[in-house]
Amino acid sequence: MSDAREGRPRAVARLISLVEDGHPALREVMAALAPHTGRAHVVGITGAPGVGKSTTTNALVAAYRAKGARVGVLAVDPSSPFSGGALLGDRIRMSDHAADPEVFIRSMAARGHLGGLSWAAPQAVRVLDAAGCDVVLLETVGVGQSEVEVASTADTTLVLLAPGMGDGIQAAKAGILEVADVLVVNKADREGADRTVRDLRHAVSLGDRSGPGTWRPPVLRTEALTGTGVDDVVSALADHLAHLGDAGLRERRTRRAAREVEGLALEALRRRLGGVAGARLEAVAADVVDGRLDPYAAADVLTHPDPG
Repeated sequence: MSDAREGRPRAVARLISLVEDGHPALREVMAALAPHTGRAHVVGITGAPGVGKSTTTNALVAAYRAKGARVGVLAVDPSSPFSGGALLGDRIRMSDHAADPEVFIRSMAARGHLGGLSWAAPQAVRVLDAAGCDVVLLETVGVGQSEVEVASTADTTLVLLAPGMGDGIQAAKAGILEVADVLVVNKADREGADRTVRDLRHAVSLGDRSGPGTWRPPVLRTEALTGTGVDDVVSALADHLAHLGDAGLRERRTRRAAREVEGLALEALRRRLGGVAGARLEAVAADVVDGRLDPYAAADVLTHPDPG
């Protein structure tokens, strides 16, 4: 445990594997790490497929390392249809930092979880936080509208878009603008970048973020492959953290913890229900099909079994 808190890669990797596997020792591990969490700035990076999330993440790692920060990256990949594991594309693209002991990169399989995040991601973030990371970059699977879930897992949410993909309109439709703290138009050297930036700034101006003291997401341009504009993004992320202040940051993290606790409680209930139901579930399902029970009554049978 002490090796992980010192940020030693192998120890950190072992703990994240425990998280992914739901190992019985996980309760003890989380209890030991809890006093050492709450220091890292958790940045969610989201956007549609093809906008350059992994390239941007790679560029952000380089920018943070230039400032001397220890960086953790959780890249939630699509699951392999054969093994259920991550496809590891993100780690291949971020190989520039593989030898840096102050950078920890981990690909996690989404395993079909809706919302673009692995169910284990929040606890893996806690591991990296306790391991002394100053910044944790949480890059999500590009799955469209459901990616707004990242906003509940991060302190600051960066939404990435690209010109020529209709992203400005799609972002407004998907409600992504409502969760974005920083908007970035990547591949800004492409035709249509000016229009995308203009559309996004107009959309932001129409939102309900014009009140005094309200954060209005900046719209920035980057060319992640060359690093152009990335320092401005790092500055904007720091500005947002400063804007939140201690009270705002605590409020966000409390909501995040509530969702995490709720998720763990529901998962425990599912396991318990699976253990006591078994054949009984099939029986009540047959009763529903045959019209002897309605679905609500069937659920009551499972959740309120006869005392005898």
